[in-house]
Amino acid sequence: MPYTIDSIDPFRTAMIVLDMQNDFIAEGAPMQVKQASAMVGTLSDTLGFCRTTGIKVVYTAHVHRRDGSDMGLYDEIVPQIAERAALVDGSPGAQIFPGLSPAEGEHVIKKHRYSAFFATDLDLMLREWGVDTVVISGRTTECCCHATARDAMFHNYRVAFLSGVTGTVDYLEVGQGGLSADDIHRTTLAILARTTAHVMTAAEFRVLAAGEPSV
Repeated sequence: MPYTIDSIDPFRTAMIVLDMQNDFIAEGAPMQVKQASAMVGTLSDTLGFCRTTGIKVVYTAHVHRRDGSDMGLYDEIVPQIAERAALVDGSPGAQIFPGLSPAEGEHVIKKHRYSAFFATDLDLMLREWGVDTVVISGRTTECCCHATARDAMFHNYRVAFLSGVTGTVDYLEVGQGGLSADDIHRTTLAILARTTAHVMTAAEFRVLAAGEPSV
């Protein structure tokens, strides 16, 4: 059976906004995720709802130092990172996209791997706030969002994964066959729904958090 969350207490819930940075979201950016660019308006509305209802909002930014001291294997995996063309800590491209800027007092956690929990203080912060439920939004569905959702579940958080405000890219052929962004997104949601999270729309999330009518 799929994992189900029956109710959401706003004061024990945090929205994690994963890597909605200029290098991923801005038109023509070196690593643009078009599904994520297209959902900025919906995500902005959802974050407004969170702030109104008392749900904490936490951002992440995937960044690397220019000297490569936190690089790991990304120099071998992602050409734009290897060339220092994207996600350089402190650069304009590494900043949160202006249409989604954090509100006063909201934190941006710098991360150097896919999961927002790996080698960061996210878990410490959430426990300090008394959070028991996390909501996943941002990019990319199968990579940073998926990894963070899995790690959240491993840390005993209930996980709500928002299907309409997560997104990904097409995968080109590298020996195993190419995949469209739509197929990757749908498949990842199906896997998460069976193993890790309650996959829901933003409207369904609002119903659980504040009893708003579904639209």
